Amino acid sequence: MADFTPEQVRRMHDDTNMGDPQTGLTKVPDLMVIAEEDTDDTAKVVNARDVLLVVEVVLRTVSLTDIRDKLHDYPRMGVPLYLVVDPRKDKKTVTVHSDPSSGPDGIRYRKAVPYAFGDTVTAGRWTLDTSSLKSYPADW
Repeated sequence: MADFTPEQVRRMHDDTNMGDPQTGLTKVPDLMVIAEEDTDDTAKVVNARDVLLVVEVVLRTVSLTDIRDKLHDYPRMGVPLYLVVDPRKDKKTVTVHSDPSSGPDGIRYRKAVPYAFGDTVTAGRWTLDTSSLKSYPADW
């Protein structure tokens, strides 16, 4: 993510479980951003309620069902921003899901903003220049 100021320094974890004590759900996001003061290098699970942003990338080994399940679970876990990068040749999109709140269908992200590769993506207070993102080969 670009445009971090010294005051916005965040700790980024990869291959770390994110759990929510309220729902009992556990996920392993591709990338999560949490405030430095909320980090604990000895913890095996990051509290989902401390996570500021989750990024998931659609990969060959990650089914779209997994991405959709996380779209359902992350707002219930208290994750305020969920960014999905879809580098498939026919898609090449980045979607920012935000505004998790209750409605007749439960707690869901109420806002989704799609971007194309090449756009500057705004996710909360962060921006991401997607001009250098690569798509999957056409035969994928």
